[in-house]
Amino acid sequence: MAALARWCVQRRLVTVLLWLLALAGIAAGAFVAGSAYSNDYKVPGTESGRAAELLKEGFPTLGGDSDSVVWHTSSGSVRDSGVEQAMTHTLDRIEELPGIASVTGPYDDGGAGRVSADGRTAYATVTFEHSGKDITSGEAKAVVETAKAAETDGLDVELGGSAVELSESSGGHTAEIVGVAVAAVVLFLAFGSLAASLLPIATALVSVGTAYAGIVLLGHVLTVADFAPMLGLLIGLGVGIDYALFIVTRHRRGLKRGLSVTEAATNAVATTGRAVVFAGATVCIALLGMLILRLNFLNGVAVAASLTVVLTVAASVTLLPALLSLIGTRALSRKERRRLAEHGPEPEMPTGFAARWSAFVERHPKLLGAVAVVVMAVLALPTFSLHLGTSDQGNDPKASTTRQAYDLLADGFGPGVNGPLTLVTHVDGAQDRLALDNLDGTLRTTEGVASASPVTYNQAGDTAFLTVVPESSPQSKQTSDLVDRLREDVLPRAESGTSLDVHVGGVTAGYDDFASVIVDKLPLFVGVVIGLGCLLLLLAFRSIGIPLKAAAMNVAAVAGAFGVVVMIFQWGWGSELLGLGSAGPIEPFLPVIMVSVLFGLSMDYQVFLVSRMYEEWLETGDNRRAVRVGLAETSRVINSAAVIMISVFLAFVLSGDRVIAMFGIALAAAVALDAFVLRTLLVPALMHLLGGANWWLPKWLDRVLPRISIEPPECRAAHERLAAVTDAEVADVLAEEERQRDVRDTTG
Repeated sequence: MAALARWCVQRRLVTVLLWLLALAGIAAGAFVAGSAYSNDYKVPGTESGRAAELLKEGFPTLGGDSDSVVWHTSSGSVRDSGVEQAMTHTLDRIEELPGIASVTGPYDDGGAGRVSADGRTAYATVTFEHSGKDITSGEAKAVVETAKAAETDGLDVELGGSAVELSESSGGHTAEIVGVAVAAVVLFLAFGSLAASLLPIATALVSVGTAYAGIVLLGHVLTVADFAPMLGLLIGLGVGIDYALFIVTRHRRGLKRGLSVTEAATNAVATTGRAVVFAGATVCIALLGMLILRLNFLNGVAVAASLTVVLTVAASVTLLPALLSLIGTRALSRKERRRLAEHGPEPEMPTGFAARWSAFVERHPKLLGAVAVVVMAVLALPTFSLHLGTSDQGNDPKASTTRQAYDLLADGFGPGVNGPLTLVTHVDGAQDRLALDNLDGTLRTTEGVASASPVTYNQAGDTAFLTVVPESSPQSKQTSDLVDRLREDVLPRAESGTSLDVHVGGVTAGYDDFASVIVDKLPLFVGVVIGLGCLLLLLAFRSIGIPLKAAAMNVAAVAGAFGVVVMIFQWGWGSELLGLGSAGPIEPFLPVIMVSVLFGLSMDYQVFLVSRMYEEWLETGDNRRAVRVGLAETSRVINSAAVIMISVFLAFVLSGDRVIAMFGIALAAAVALDAFVLRTLLVPALMHLLGGANWWLPKWLDRVLPRISIEPPECRAAHERLAAVTDAEVADVLAEEERQRDVRDTTG
């Protein structure tokens, strides 16, 4: 690491130029190639997946995206001549737009079912030529503008569907700008130097920008969800600024102790840079743990997020030291530079609130530990009511046209019309046809079914489907119960004596199957991620207790974060106020991604906190002193890093995307709990209570385990020599400040 840092410092212009060329080149490639994201929730082998495959094979013309145009009259009827004329003309204009395959309205033959019972609401189905991922925003916007042009004082026109969402305005880049701005303020307050505070942001922006463009290109190779770039941006800005913060802090400490700019930058990368690489590796391991689930949808997310972390780590240990050498001593504030010139190098003593808090925790470990446990338990309680499902346009903000259309359809035709079930089967012979022709009558009398359409056969007559509209909304438990009832009871009876094998598909069925597969594999996934993380900590700190406590703290942080997510998104506490739409289920992939990300981020704080404690333990063998000194010397930088990360994550609530907002709030809650409750309160309290048992390792295991070190021995020896020289030079300063006791010597 020292050699790498020295090369980057000596060739700083070349290093900066290489990073800028990489950013420009990859961004240009992404611009030329365009995006190719895919939200493919289908899981091979599930019943809903098989239904989708059969439908695509038997009815290829149904492959285009279908959206709805919904209109409602406040008085009169949608069958009034004025309304009918206006909407018929509008639907004809929509059908003539580029990319539209067909429009089916309520005024066509057989369209009576598209008018509500009270006659005030009607809808038409607009079928595009392509699937949702291939529809351009311009095509979708043209449909919306054409339909909206028909609105009058007594006639409301709204649109729903996945293509229509492309025309909805988003938060743009407001989230990123706000997050970066808050981070800049926190860094300036921490460093007092404008140059030093801008370097972590510049490093993060270059690395995350490169990663963002790389994810766009990755979408042409893997199945990458459309939220993956924003998720990568969210994670990258958070960890990128934090990693740079740790290294810049170490660099500034070196300058204050009399090192030259080159020596301070090299030393910072050789020491803290190794911890950054170690922490980044744990984040990547946790993220890539998603690959064991073998779900295409999550594979792309895992690789995309890991790519972002790898590039932020690389920029932190190469680009950052080059930039530090460019600004020279301006990494220190003017006051610090003036004091250094007048008084020479001075030792840094942990004083102020950090020192007082560390001593306070040492004096009251039982009380503070109990308070922390109660806080975490209370926040984790809502997790037990976690309901996995996929949000739909009924969860969009009230002002959006998609939410208005969803509500109008639900009010006029019943909630189930927004999420119909599709029953698909192969057909072989007259006996199968007879059974299918009788099936729609059986379905209409089934509990939970509002209506069922007649059977539709393809041209070859070997595939058939029918549509079932539930009485309940797509997200309700009653609809999921209906899916189970059809699969386990109704359809097996109808198939008896035939060769039929009817598969239940549709929105709710697909989401339920996806969630079921994830939940079944979740224990294995969590076990592998936690096991690998504990193994890394075992090798780094040569202790049984440290990895076990880290695993428990990570689980607690995840549980607490999910509790906050459930309260806001599932229970709806303040979701409308925040512009996040109405209450709804939690996305089924959220637990997997959140466990990966949160476990990795939690390991960062564990590494930076415990490594300083471990260093003091090796030098003194005094557990109380090790915990007290480690907490006092690292809590300030950990808290600053946490404030930055929380600010960046919360800013993504402004993105206008419910999924990204869910990630942002969950990550912000987890980091806040991890930094301010677990790492600076519960962990040191437990370590004080456990005493020397924190560092216990069986002798036989100590002999077997390979020896690795986050900070190389030669660097620690250099620190000790530097400290001895510094202490000698400022002996007079220490004598004058004898009354200011160091936290190292403060007893509990």
